[in-house]
This record gives sequence, C-alpha cells and structure tokens, in this order.
Amino acid sequence: MEFNRNHYFVAGLVLLLVGAQLRMVDSYILNAEATRMFSTQFASQSSAGAKMTSLIASAAPAQRRVLRPPLWLGYALMSIGSVLILHALAMPKPGGS
Repeated sequence: MEFNRNHYFVAGLVLLLVGAQLRMVDSYILNAEATRMFSTQFASQSSAGAKMTSLIASAAPAQRRVLRPPLWLGYALMSIGSVLILHALAMPKPGGS
C-alpha cells in the first residue's frame, strides 16, 4: 500500500498531538495492572531468580510505576508531525482534479 496525502496528514496530526501531550504532562502513573505487565514484559529474564521475584511481586501489592518521558521526546514528535503535515499539504490531491 502506498501512502497518499491523507495518510501523511493523519500520521502527522497524530504525532503532533502525541508530542503536545508529552509536553503538557510531566509524568504518567501506571495503575497496578499496567505496572505488573510492564515489569513482566521488560524485566530481565536472564536469571532464574528474576522469575521468582516476579512471582513474589505479583503476590504482593504492586507499587505504581511512574513514567517520566524526556523533554526532547515531545519536541521531536511535534517536529516530525509538523513536517509530515506540511509535506501532505504540498502533495497533489488524490483522485483526479
């Protein structure tokens, strides 16, 4: 499938809005289920003790994980989104005339 003007515009708009949200929000606090999923998916499973600690952590009340995105990430997403929107506006309209 080839990207046309509408696809570039929507992708740019989504990236621009996600970047703006990352600039407005200082941190994200995950709930207990998301913290548990995050720790099981991204924990190092190289040692046998890691599985045991994940079992213990699932039995105990989970602490909520706080995600703090870096400052540059919001700016980068807004920049990429803006460039995609401008690129979409410079492209010819799809479908003929």
